[in-house]
Amino acid sequence: MRNPGLAAVLSLIIPGIGQFYNGQFIWGIVWLIITPGFWMGTGGFLGWVCHILSAYFAYGYAKRHPDFQRDYRA
Repeated sequence: MRNPGLAAVLSLIIPGIGQFYNGQFIWGIVWLIITPGFWMGTGGFLGWVCHILSAYFAYGYAKRHPDFQRDYRA
């Protein structure tokens, strides 16, 4: 079972890690790339926004998809 709170905390600490926890590897890489860009490009202001958005999306995905098994039924 995925824990939405853990996914959110992981992404709040390092954006993208919560997505890796959820199995969303592409989104995890995207967050790991864009967050430092926003930190440097805006002097830190939008870096916090990326942290919060990453945590929000990780939490929402874990809440909607609570188990690791994917359903491939047609």
